[in-house]
Amino acid sequence: MLWTDMIALIIVYLYVIVVFILAEKVLKSKPEVSRKFLHIMVGNMIFAMPFFSDPWIMLIFITLPVTVALFFLTEYSPITIKNSVTESGHALGLFFYALIWSILLLIYPILIDPNLLWIVAMAIVPLVYGDGFAALVGGKWGNIKYHVFGGEKTLMGSLAMLAVTAVLSVFVWVFYSAMGYTLPELNFWYILIISALATICEAISYGGIDNLTVPSVTSILYFLVATVL
Repeated sequence: MLWTDMIALIIVYLYVIVVFILAEKVLKSKPEVSRKFLHIMVGNMIFAMPFFSDPWIMLIFITLPVTVALFFLTEYSPITIKNSVTESGHALGLFFYALIWSILLLIYPILIDPNLLWIVAMAIVPLVYGDGFAALVGGKWGNIKYHVFGGEKTLMGSLAMLAVTAVLSVFVWVFYSAMGYTLPELNFWYILIISALATICEAISYGGIDNLTVPSVTSILYFLVATVL
């Protein structure tokens, strides 16, 4: 491990600690806002990933330990931990959040090609920003509701997810290109279509399962864009 990796790890750890404190203490009176604040702010780590010399470092020292720790806060934990559901949201959803990040890191940049780290970032965008702003916008302006497989969604929330995912995906695409990763030629139609499919995937998922389904589907679609189209 390089000294630059050590510095990056320290910065990430401090950042996550501050975010959790803000979510749990400052915003605890507004659970939904607190949950999505944590969702979005922790997701900003996609901009830290290129600063690590090896994706194994992120997996071993960040996402995997967090995944294991969050598992012990779920109802399936072999040990009982008091107050396992935080103010920031249900522990199972947070566990899925960390789990899918670990899986994506293992599959794309580690097992296939280090250059594909950008796919991990692009797959996290709809989960972090799209879903996060969908809940906030839908909760405030979501007067038109619809139901899919027993889950309630709002039209404004879904439109917000589509718009935010598309815009931030372009930004992340440009960012990773600037960081030296080799991406296909930027195609706004591909991004818009994938953002729409991610939105549909979120709409038909229920509970915290969208934390698994949305990034999984999105990563596969971007992998097809990189290797087939």
